[in-house]
Amino acid sequence: MTTNTTATSTTTMTHEHAEHDYEVFGGKGHLIKAWTRGVAVDPKAKEQLVKTAQMPFIHKWVAAMPDVHVGIGATVGSVVASKKAIIPAAVGVDIGCGMMATRTTLTASQLPDNLAGVRSLIERLVPHGRTNDGRKGDRGAWGEPPEAVQAAWGELQPGYAAVVDKHPRVGRGVDVTQLGTLGTGNHFIEVCLDEEERVWVMLHSGSRGVGNRIGTYFIEKAKQEMRRYFINLPDEDLSYLAEGSVLFDDYWQAVSFAQRFALKNRELMMAATLRALSEAGLPPFVATDEAVNCHHNYVARENHFGEQVLVTRKGAVRARKDDLGIIPGSMGARSFIVRGLGNPDSFHSCSHGAGRLLSRTEAKRRFTVEDHVRMTAGIECRKDAEVVDETPAAYKPIDDVMAAQRTLVEIVHTLRQVVCVKG
Repeated sequence: MTTNTTATSTTTMTHEHAEHDYEVFGGKGHLIKAWTRGVAVDPKAKEQLVKTAQMPFIHKWVAAMPDVHVGIGATVGSVVASKKAIIPAAVGVDIGCGMMATRTTLTASQLPDNLAGVRSLIERLVPHGRTNDGRKGDRGAWGEPPEAVQAAWGELQPGYAAVVDKHPRVGRGVDVTQLGTLGTGNHFIEVCLDEEERVWVMLHSGSRGVGNRIGTYFIEKAKQEMRRYFINLPDEDLSYLAEGSVLFDDYWQAVSFAQRFALKNRELMMAATLRALSEAGLPPFVATDEAVNCHHNYVARENHFGEQVLVTRKGAVRARKDDLGIIPGSMGARSFIVRGLGNPDSFHSCSHGAGRLLSRTEAKRRFTVEDHVRMTAGIECRKDAEVVDETPAAYKPIDDVMAAQRTLVEIVHTLRQVVCVKG
């Protein structure tokens, strides 16, 4: 993960290092430390965490962030430090998914009253969504990748070829045509204003189809290994790859490539979005060096409590002392640029967002388009039935989430959206 720690303005959230600023629970196996005080947690998410904590290679405990919710295999919002093993499902299939934010020299007064044109330009310059089942003509991919994308792929392609050479199935799908594209679901591009009415661009995306294929493939390979050695697990999705094995090495190579792809994907989209703003008739501006680019679905080698371990963050951001990170709210709430406090109990981690309160199905059942329009008033964004599952009330209140992790991060900037592009 890369972060830029050049931010200077700081609003420190009040934080008292209470003896127990987290909740502790668990049964058979290791404990779970959860920063969830004042935040709703689905009992099924707790069950998942308990199952993960039963794995024999867990280091110390499992950490749960305040945005924790049910995932596939491992819980979204969990931090798993492990010794000599990786659970591919704990990384997931959106490998390297994360956030990027950049402050510009523009101010709110320089934006037009009607921002529909700005959103339209961003949507034109950044492929987003998905049509034709992802096949030829998909509006979420490039027909002919632009020069900048092709140049970036030229740097990435040797790493991809090395993975595909060993595991050809990973190469059966799109690659360069999705580099620099947004995707669907909760991925977004936003134009935001901070507490001083300065304009920021913020976006959320990962490694697209390439990462999905890598994740899906190695999750299945891990399951096959468990069957091969008759290893019983509390959940098949907790199947793991042991360090020292060929499959572990191959997965490490593949996941590292996907994480590089994700970083570059965000960089390319950021450049395209800034170009859209420059073409929107706004006064001349530049991007400042106040910027962050961080993963929140990834694995890394780190040292915790004096030992070298593998840290998997599935829906969590690294928050070492002075690390900058991004914690977005929903498309109608505030978002935050934060600075890590280096809390060792969380394995130097914080939440990656507000966290879902309702499943996508339940959100669509419960809310109408009219509800969505009301909850996104004043924001230039899609207001149709296809995005109701992303409506603000489908997520936990971001203020509660931030209060629960006051010993993990401090707030540097508070952002509010004025434009939101969804896939």
